[in-house]
Amino acid sequence: MDVEEFAALLRRLKDRTDRSYSQLARRLNMNASTLHRYCVGEAVPLDFAPVERFAALCGATPEERLELHRYWILAVAARQRPRPAGNPVPEPVPEEVPAPAPGPRYRRRLTLTAAVVCAVLAVWGTLSAVSTHHTAKPKASSPALPAPLAWTADSQVWDLHCSHDYVVDASPAHVPPPPAQEGAGAWAAHQHAVHGRETDVEISVQGRTSTAVVLEALRVHVVGRAAPVHGTAYAMDQGCGGEVTPRYFGVDLDARRPLARPVAGSSLGTPVPAAHLPYRVSAQDPEVLLVKARTGTCDCRWYLELDWSSQGRTGTLRIDDHGKPFRTTSVKGLPRYWYSANGWAPYDG
Repeated sequence: MDVEEFAALLRRLKDRTDRSYSQLARRLNMNASTLHRYCVGEAVPLDFAPVERFAALCGATPEERLELHRYWILAVAARQRPRPAGNPVPEPVPEEVPAPAPGPRYRRRLTLTAAVVCAVLAVWGTLSAVSTHHTAKPKASSPALPAPLAWTADSQVWDLHCSHDYVVDASPAHVPPPPAQEGAGAWAAHQHAVHGRETDVEISVQGRTSTAVVLEALRVHVVGRAAPVHGTAYAMDQGCGGEVTPRYFGVDLDARRPLARPVAGSSLGTPVPAAHLPYRVSAQDPEVLLVKARTGTCDCRWYLELDWSSQGRTGTLRIDDHGKPFRTTSVKGLPRYWYSANGWAPYDG
């Protein structure tokens, strides 16, 4: 019931607009099929940021946003409850991937009223309180002042929302079917799975007030390299290429000094410019940064640092996986499986 009530509220907000799922998804920089699954109760986002952006686009009132946040918490909890073994995995809705909207180095995306801004800040305050490790390291400002930013990081993002490998030290007979992307975190934790070949991290950043904060630079720190993890690589798909690819920051974890390099995207053959820093964010102007970190040689542990500046203050945020480094392992030489109608089978791609 919690998931159904959350989905019903999303549908009511959508019905106020004259836009289709594709039109809304394009404005939200997400897949139309993913948005449709949220609205029909087939999936629940683990991050509230896309829900908040959807509510703003649909003109939700501050009261409706708070109600939506409450339903979202209940729906996430319901989705993360263990499901009985043997339950079939629902067929995914065909993906329709929208093009990321290109923009200038400094952009403004949303215009909110003062009352709505207060509601946004209330929600972000709740999210920040959940992860107490999200703290700033001031460079040249008073340590008594907190960073003027709120952020979340999701490392369970799949390429084009459907393609990803996990390495598990277990035979196919002992590995459950792949989850929907929204349940990937719980699935991976239960299997002690490690990201195989690539880890995609989606970082949502927003100012705490209307005062602009400039995101100056994004740096990569590799804190450990070891031999690749032993086990089997399990593919969450058998290929899901498309004609739209998002722009992102690419990281070669095998490099001596890895850098976060801006990479351009494409939309139906039209280039989408790379996303170069600096960016400007505030409570009204959130930003989402996509980082793709890859390795072909090691079991790598790493984290990111995001430099910011605002009104003469500077600082650095450490972006990690709930207080721990992100982890990515090579899959070179490992057996690889994908899930078919008859269960796990050797990958033939």
